[in-house]
Amino acid sequence: MAAREQDRGANGDGWVRCDEGHRHWGRFGAAGLLVLATGRVLLAHRASWSHHGGTWGIPGGARDGAETARDAALREAVEETGLDPAAVVVTTETVDDHGGWSYTTVHAALTVDPPPLHPTDAESTELAWVLLAEVDTLDLHPGFAGFWHGPDAPTR
Repeated sequence: MAAREQDRGANGDGWVRCDEGHRHWGRFGAAGLLVLATGRVLLAHRASWSHHGGTWGIPGGARDGAETARDAALREAVEETGLDPAAVVVTTETVDDHGGWSYTTVHAALTVDPPPLHPTDAESTELAWVLLAEVDTLDLHPGFAGFWHGPDAPTR
């Protein structure tokens, strides 16, 4: 049986090393949902016990075996925030490929006004709809900071 077929449906939780020698969470890569609404972005304040705890980033996490980045990002966002997936319209994806491991930022917009949200699991201590112009005032997760200052970040 091909490796990919064996992995189908497998839990993606676990640490791996990319070709560059860095340690990453997600046996099959990871994905996060960059949700924009009315000039704001949904950010999660990461729990202190998590990788780069205490920093801010987008909801997301490990991809399960054979799961698309889009499906993983939506699943993780719903699990972590309670966001209604029916109100989310995916627009594009940005991939940060480290060789053997990648993180996909799934860009999305809401079809409704941003609802008040609260963490629905222990991975975040708070959620906030942050004005795009104010994101840089926060202590950002290093991976998210790299994306936020790169060419694929939303126009502010």
